[in-house]
Amino acid sequence: MVALWTAVPMIRANCVSANPPNVVMVLTDDQAPWAFATAVRSGQFSGVPIPSTPHLDRLASDGAVFRNFFCTTPVCSPARATLMAGRYASDLGIADFIPQPGHKLYDPDHAVFLDPDTTTTLAEMFQSRGYRTGLIGKWHLGDWTDSNDRSKHPTAHGFDTFMGLTGGGTKPRDPELEIEGKLRQFKGLTTDILTDHAIEFIHQNVDQTFFLCLSTRAPHGPWLPVAPEDWEPYQEMDPTIPDEPGLDRKAIRKKMKEYLASTTGVDRNLGRLLKVIDDHQLRDKTVVIFTSDHGYNMGHNGIWHKGNGIWATKQKPPGDTHHGVRVISPKYRPNLYDLSLRVPAIFRWPGIVEPSTVVDATATHLDWFPTLCSVAGDEAFADGLPGRDLSPLLTGNTPDDWDQGFYSEYDMINYAQASLRGYRTPQFKLVRDRWNEGCDEFYDLRSDSDENENLIQSDDPIIRNAIEALDAKLMSIERPASQALKMER
Repeated sequence: MVALWTAVPMIRANCVSANPPNVVMVLTDDQAPWAFATAVRSGQFSGVPIPSTPHLDRLASDGAVFRNFFCTTPVCSPARATLMAGRYASDLGIADFIPQPGHKLYDPDHAVFLDPDTTTTLAEMFQSRGYRTGLIGKWHLGDWTDSNDRSKHPTAHGFDTFMGLTGGGTKPRDPELEIEGKLRQFKGLTTDILTDHAIEFIHQNVDQTFFLCLSTRAPHGPWLPVAPEDWEPYQEMDPTIPDEPGLDRKAIRKKMKEYLASTTGVDRNLGRLLKVIDDHQLRDKTVVIFTSDHGYNMGHNGIWHKGNGIWATKQKPPGDTHHGVRVISPKYRPNLYDLSLRVPAIFRWPGIVEPSTVVDATATHLDWFPTLCSVAGDEAFADGLPGRDLSPLLTGNTPDDWDQGFYSEYDMINYAQASLRGYRTPQFKLVRDRWNEGCDEFYDLRSDSDENENLIQSDDPIIRNAIEALDAKLMSIERPASQALKMER
């Protein structure tokens, strides 16, 4: 126990010094935990090709890699709300992705957004500590363009500077983006353009402490076009894909190549960003975090996409049931699969976090807020939040009583309807669908890590006892769907 109590104050002592570190968070969109070569080479994932991610691999070797890092809601807006505010998305009133103006589901009379009057974001925390704050890229936590309501703008949530997407999506090339408060048509690849402006933010703030969030649109689809050098590793590849019965293998092979090429484009730009940090001699005083809003499936469990999975089978839907779960939509498979929830997560802090650190303990997006409060030297800012400071894990001193279980949720209201509540431990996972009968799930993850055999109806006493135990955990944490969502149904 001596090591635990010496390592954590070392982080805090550094944080509260006269020169706290800069923080750069690279937040990608839809990046699977297996879209990261180091993770695949380690043997953690099978049924996928090894992608070309040399800069991500280098970042991992320079810092700590989390092998069991999860979001708590596996779709864009709720996942981002949790990361930014350190609270469950259902507590924030954000159930599903937020449609933007022009989207067929957009409803200007029922605006959904992160409320600046009832939430505090990471950016506001950093701002309170004297940091210069910038968001480059995707926000997706409310639209301000239709109503001109600037309370929904990122600058109302603690960001001094914003340049990027006004909604959840844009084209991979020649995007329309906001800069200096106005929309402008840009020329070039979107990830390159966003990185250009992230680099410019660093150039402008070399002499002051800053928090930069580069929130890429990639590798969210559409994936092409990409730069020739990003496509080259996959041009002649016959990619490995999951061995799932009934899969549309031709379609998934094509998607896999395009998806990984988009991921390699992110990696190339990560390299550009890291070089600028080095060129300005900021490496030793800059925390660099790499993660994604949520995970991704590419043929796994018969779907592609994330929590609002889309059938990837030749027959759509694949039947009345699939892997012991009733099919509720001809197109969509609402889910809390591990590959939808699990995200890549890397944390580099030279002199504090040892190179090539591997963290096996469970962590979630809820934990970024208290961890970064600790980095900035203000742990009290996170009081009352459900997340945990990851400092002991980062210094190789995971407490013996670290809780390895976590709660997840997803109220799918766009395109299909499901109210999923889950509780996961390293051995078991329970998922309850509060809106649909025949859609509850239970998996023994140690014997069935791919979540193919639903044991919810098992008579095995060990399984029944485990279901009862996880039901109790679930009920102690569960956030109910809001009354408004129930009425919409």
